[in-house]
Amino acid sequence: QVQFVESGGGLGQPGGSLRLSCEASGLTLRDYAIAWFRQAPGKEREAVSCSSASDTSTYYTDSVKGRFTISRDNAKSTVYLRINSLKFEDTAVYYCAANLMRRRCQWPPIRHEYDYWGQGTQVTVSS
Repeated sequence: QVQFVESGGGLGQPGGSLRLSCEASGLTLRDYAIAWFRQAPGKEREAVSCSSASDTSTYYTDSVKGRFTISRDNAKSTVYLRINSLKFEDTAVYYCAANLMRRRCQWPPIRHEYDYWGQGTQVTVSS
């Protein structure tokens, strides 16, 4: 059974940092492109970053470029999302998911290609 578990969210201050983790089980992480998505209250889920399996390519939505860093440790079956310079608009539930159709990220991602969603981890930015 494939399972993704996100963690590392919490309350952060503007300008602060958080590191989110996405731990996968039931699959070989190195074989999958993995993306982070987020969903703020009242808004649609949006993709924020993607890490390819086939090469080291990574992608970011414009609003997080320079602040977010995606990385992976295939040996630990974990993908990370480092968030620096937190902004109020980063408040959302963050999810990770695997691309079932390609090993290299397509940006922007095609939502229906992703599955194995975790339960999400809440990030709240407040002063």
